Amino acid sequence: MHVVHFYENKSSILNQLLIRIPNVDENIQLKGRKAKVIEVIQIDERQYHVNVLFEKIPKKQTLTKDLGKKKR
Repeated sequence: MHVVHFYENKSSILNQLLIRIPNVDENIQLKGRKAKVIEVIQIDERQYHVNVLFEKIPKKQTLTKDLGKKKR
């Protein structure tokens, strides 16, 4: 078992005990969000730091309705 620390922009996202270490350029899912592994750094024989980049979620535009005159 390996201790894997996931980071995005130097902020800790998640710490897990894993059997398999993620590879670079692998697509993974963390906390329900899609992420891509950028870098894997081995700190010691059981501890790894993994830098990830989350997929950007585009903001939805609100629907603007111009109804004109109100119905009575």
